[in-house]
Amino acid sequence: MLKTWKKSSQFIICGTVLTTLLLAGCNNNTNAAPAQKEGAVAKKEAPLSGARNTPIVAAAKKVGPAVVGITNKAYIRDFFNRVQLRERGTGSGVIYDSKNGYIATNNHVVEGASEIVVSLTDGRSVKGKVLGADAATDLAVVQIESKDLPQAVFGDSDSLQVGEPAIAIGNPLGLEFRGSVTAGVISALNRTINLGERKFNLIQTDAAINPGNSGGALVNADGEVVGINSAKIVVGGVEGIGFAIPINTAKPILDELADRGRIARPYLGVSLMDKDVAERYGFDIDLHGGIFLVKVLANGPAYKAGLRSGDIILSFDGKKVSRYQELTEALAQHKVGDRVGLTVWHEGAEVSRTVVLEEVPKNYGN
Repeated sequence: MLKTWKKSSQFIICGTVLTTLLLAGCNNNTNAAPAQKEGAVAKKEAPLSGARNTPIVAAAKKVGPAVVGITNKAYIRDFFNRVQLRERGTGSGVIYDSKNGYIATNNHVVEGASEIVVSLTDGRSVKGKVLGADAATDLAVVQIESKDLPQAVFGDSDSLQVGEPAIAIGNPLGLEFRGSVTAGVISALNRTINLGERKFNLIQTDAAINPGNSGGALVNADGEVVGINSAKIVVGGVEGIGFAIPINTAKPILDELADRGRIARPYLGVSLMDKDVAERYGFDIDLHGGIFLVKVLANGPAYKAGLRSGDIILSFDGKKVSRYQELTEALAQHKVGDRVGLTVWHEGAEVSRTVVLEEVPKNYGN
């Protein structure tokens, strides 16, 4: 009996000691947790060293919240001929007017969309609507109705210098990589590339720009948006060549798209043949160093100015033109309503004409 009590006493004592140790351990852990938590918060809020807190870090913090994801959805028919709303692709955009909810992006990001979904950096997803889009410049404006929106600041792309830092922010390869930041330099300015029949003067950068970055921001070291990422050369063996639309070029286009929904461009209403086209198709014709008018649209601006088929445009607004590209570039420098002087070879003599530029009619050229 005594032996049994002794054993029981030992169990009680051991249990008491273990309980004390466990409680002491729990109390110590409980006290340690807030200390660890405070240490984590303190570490998070600790200022970065000068070596780490670079202009790239500052620019990413400043502009990153204003770069959004844009999902393009459209109605398509499935295998069973049922109409369903499906995702067509994703891209990026930049909030540049938080009051009105305006977002700058690329035309090809929103083209053909039945529905637009905008993914904000704070986790919200809201429906957007396309206010206007312009295929010629690959720019578009999307509007969302939401409060507490961040806003990016536009810089001056005309002041850029080759070699200065360039930061690209966007959503490469889809929204799972949203907010990706890549850095490089401004590789070249006024780089001209041909897309279709138009020439684009773009900013060239070696900051990585991948599919999904389209519509995102190209940012300078001051945290200002200096370009809208638009195109990337994808050729075997070629890397580090990306392009952005200069923000000084984009701003008036974005304003007009937001206000009018489209860009009012002037036209002449003519079909042209220059030296290159004549040689390509074997036409033996004296162009007098100008551009031959194959056809003049009835009641178009050129027709109203007295130009007719068979005339040759020698100069436009005082500048000699001998190629189609030269004339289109000169025309692009003017606005609807401008009065422009032409020198024309007409019935064997040089004559002067004045054309009043009109807006391109809807579906013109289709």
